[in-house]
Amino acid sequence: MKKLTSSHPAPPDPHGCVSERSSTALLLIDVINPFDFPEAPRLLRFARPAARRIAALKQRLRARGIPAIYVNDNFGLWQSDFRAQVEHCAQKDAPGADIAGLLRPDAHDYFVLKPKHSGFYSTSLDVLLRYLGARQLIITGFAGNICVLYTANDAYMRDLRLFVPQDCIASESAALNRAAVAQMQDILRADVRPSTNRGLLQAIAKAHAA
Repeated sequence: MKKLTSSHPAPPDPHGCVSERSSTALLLIDVINPFDFPEAPRLLRFARPAARRIAALKQRLRARGIPAIYVNDNFGLWQSDFRAQVEHCAQKDAPGADIAGLLRPDAHDYFVLKPKHSGFYSTSLDVLLRYLGARQLIITGFAGNICVLYTANDAYMRDLRLFVPQDCIASESAALNRAAVAQMQDILRADVRPSTNRGLLQAIAKAHAA
């Protein structure tokens, strides 16, 4: 994938972070979530253990210099602010407060707000990935059979190599998640081995170094 270049220097980061270039990026889909919809209890059952594995994977990838991009629904709020969303979802009385707290973004993380299911639809994700020089994506998040799958579909159509650790996505049922994993593996050619699989981590490292 051709890198996006600019004659303008990057603006100073208020947190003192340095802009990164990386052939690989980690996407966290809709992990900052109020979980205030009717099906949320069913999803939370699977999302909580997946969130713990996402947090561990993010830490390991960060140590390898792989940036994290939070691709989050704007929940129909067109004037929404991502940091305000984080604080709202992390409130003690919020159903998904434990997940928002566990996966709270760091100062060096990126974020993209999306209006629909796919992280690519009407967002700046394409531009950001080109800026980073990303050629492969590691996709995690919720729900596996909806927003994760739609984002993976669009990534595949952009010729991006996909890693979708099956234990780092969650759907409203195990059956729905298995079906989504199978589709991403069979049709989108994604590597869906679990995040704890040494072969997966080795494959990511090899792709990232190429």
